[in-house]
Amino acid sequence: MGCLIKPRQRLRELPVRADPPPLTEPLVPRSRRCRRAMEPPGTAGAPERPWEEAKAFYDNLAPKKKPKSPKPENAITIAVSSRALFRMEEEQKIYNEQGVEAYVKYQLDHENEPFLPGAAFPFVKALEAVNTQLRELYPDSEELFDIVLMTNNHAQVGVRLINSINHYDLFIERFCMTGGNSPICYLKAYHTNLYLSSDAEKVSGAIEEGIAAATIFSPSRDLEVSENQLRVAFDGDAVLFSDESEQIVKAHGLDMFFEHEKAHENKPLAQGPLKGFLEALGKLQKKFYSKGLRMECPIRTYLVTARSAASSGARALKTLRSWGLETDEALFLAGAPKGPLLKKIRPHIFFDDQMFHVEGAKEMGTVAAHVPYGIAQKHNKQREQEKQTPNSK
Repeated sequence: MGCLIKPRQRLRELPVRADPPPLTEPLVPRSRRCRRAMEPPGTAGAPERPWEEAKAFYDNLAPKKKPKSPKPENAITIAVSSRALFRMEEEQKIYNEQGVEAYVKYQLDHENEPFLPGAAFPFVKALEAVNTQLRELYPDSEELFDIVLMTNNHAQVGVRLINSINHYDLFIERFCMTGGNSPICYLKAYHTNLYLSSDAEKVSGAIEEGIAAATIFSPSRDLEVSENQLRVAFDGDAVLFSDESEQIVKAHGLDMFFEHEKAHENKPLAQGPLKGFLEALGKLQKKFYSKGLRMECPIRTYLVTARSAASSGARALKTLRSWGLETDEALFLAGAPKGPLLKKIRPHIFFDDQMFHVEGAKEMGTVAAHVPYGIAQKHNKQREQEKQTPNSK
């Protein structure tokens, strides 16, 4: 019994350990540490971070959804050829000199290289800028621009076109690739309001089918255009209006033309090939006007005509009024060159039926489009034939 130690006595003899140093941070279970690492900055202690900021953080992590394409019957459809939208001079040269097989092979070998922007590119970007504002004002409306890529390219070339469209973040979901056949027969099926191409023959075919169309040309120099406001300039006769008045000028001269216009001032001119497109633009403009945004409207239209205001301008304006249409600006040049004035306007596109006005606009940096309609085209063909026919002695 003498060798036993009482418990109380034993405890007093044990050495006393020092207290551990205080922790600088409280211990957190592993599961909570993992969750905290995934939280966006500042969300620890949720009440201190506004809900809107946290939602914005997670929204930025999610991929952006593209807007839904409108139904063709509700939209304003702009059909654009691949050579109008992108620069394809090198590829076209290969096609002309080496044939279709070499052309397709070249496109496949370079399908991850985006094309450079072409003449219609700024116009398409401006259309999309208008759509953005329309969707903000009318989220459920399908009255929007709808761009269709209309090309006679082989379907295999489509991969490079798709890659280029995605590279520039363009919203073009509808494609028509006809594999060498003319796309003109598809334009009506796509409810096309305007067709732009670099191929004059296809444009003439579209005009003959009653579709608004124009051959688009790249300008000789770069001119900066608005990124927030779509600007479209139209010639009057044989573009918005018929070529009735131009026929009188060609047949009887200017004096007879002035007399005719004065006598028929209150008789509206017949419509020209692009009247419907101006009407479509006006319809979208009124959607902004109804929201009190006339002065901030992202669409602006111009009438740029060689007519003189005093002697023949009234009939043009009264014709537009009779159609229930208007342009934001009307510029009567009385025969003066259009290029310098267009340089001040800086439209995304200018439509004219006479090539010398198109050439003048190009030289000053304007993207111009030729509308092959009316009596002026017969005179153009005659001049071309005279140039090609050698002088006989």
